Amino acid sequence: MIDRYRTPEMTAVWDDRTRFSRWLEVELLATEAHAALGVVPAADARTCRDQAPTINDAFVEAVLEREAITNHDVAAFVDVVQLAIGAPAGSWIHYGLTSSDVVDTALCWAMRDAADLLITASTRLLDSLITLARTHRNTVMIGRTHGIHAEPTTFGAKVALWALQVDRDRERLRAARDGVAVMKLSGAVGTYSNIPPEVEAHVGAALGLTPVPATQVIARDRHAEFLWACASVAATCELVAVELRHLQRTEVGEVREGFSPGQKGSSAMPHKRNPISAETISGLARVVRSNLLAGLQDVALWHERDISHSSVERVILPDSSMLAHYLMNRLRRLIDGLEVLGDRMKENLNSSHGLVFSQPVLLALVAAGSTRDEAYRIVQRNAMRAWDERRSFREILEADPEIQAMNGAVDFDATFNLESSLANIDRTFAALDRIAD
Repeated sequence: MIDRYRTPEMTAVWDDRTRFSRWLEVELLATEAHAALGVVPAADARTCRDQAPTINDAFVEAVLEREAITNHDVAAFVDVVQLAIGAPAGSWIHYGLTSSDVVDTALCWAMRDAADLLITASTRLLDSLITLARTHRNTVMIGRTHGIHAEPTTFGAKVALWALQVDRDRERLRAARDGVAVMKLSGAVGTYSNIPPEVEAHVGAALGLTPVPATQVIARDRHAEFLWACASVAATCELVAVELRHLQRTEVGEVREGFSPGQKGSSAMPHKRNPISAETISGLARVVRSNLLAGLQDVALWHERDISHSSVERVILPDSSMLAHYLMNRLRRLIDGLEVLGDRMKENLNSSHGLVFSQPVLLALVAAGSTRDEAYRIVQRNAMRAWDERRSFREILEADPEIQAMNGAVDFDATFNLESSLANIDRTFAALDRIAD
């Protein structure tokens, strides 16, 4: 991932030094487990731990140099580790293991840690959304369907629905974390032919990873589920971002992203204040979703394994977790700095001359004895007239001969009542309160 979209915490999870540190710990724990079974001399196991190399930039460089000869990253790693420890103790490193035992266990360890960071980020984003929703619980605005004015809602209700979706994403992340918090040290085809199951159990307990049946590799549906959780996060972030982009359009102008001192919106037009955070979120979400497809394609491997998945995972697992983390952090900053323009929301609500109350009028006419089709025709005819003539919808309705003939059966004060339209909005906030508690 390019530096622009990295976060320090997630970078540390996928750093080469961290990766080799995980590999080394798996190797040392396996050696110690063999010692406990009497396979490896206890003194040699202690020497392996005591003389194990420090995983730093010099170590990484040494492995890369060795890999240029071996053309195999794990073999190069083992060679460098054994050289650092020295013989005879170092010869026990990688005893009974196949490369995927080490790599897959360490990779699941990394995904588990990445999932923990994503869960924390989702919780922080959720907190920001809950605060914004409660702040604007009664900030009335027009709801839109197909981009057209529909009926009144509140900005807080809109944000509350975003929060509920982020909470569902958090549950998906938790499930994905459970799915990848596994490991295997069962040998070349998963049959423990050269390594006792007790070694696997010892290493799993030490790392907090659950041993699972496997071939040479852990089944890739687990990795795909992790990528799905990342893609779901990205899709939710884009949902919010797209809405905020629309609401920032000049013709709408109901919200604005924060604008810091010295910031410039355009190199050419000084008046510009663009929705750059929301647009960045929309763009990066496409990358994360695309990675999911590659992850699903990695599920089908030849026989007990091939390495068609390996090169793909080196890219998509770090990148997807990195971008999901970045997206949630970027969206949280956007939400925390968002300017909500309540007066403009009211202005837009009123700009359609009361047409937003067409459904209550329709229902009132039906209740007064009209058929639904007759009522719909009356309301639609007057609504079109109100829009074309830029006149009060209510006044036009009150002057309509067919409605006048109903002798006051329609209570216009009741049908053109904003409070009635929003009377049940507390149901949304009750759901929000349940996840906030």
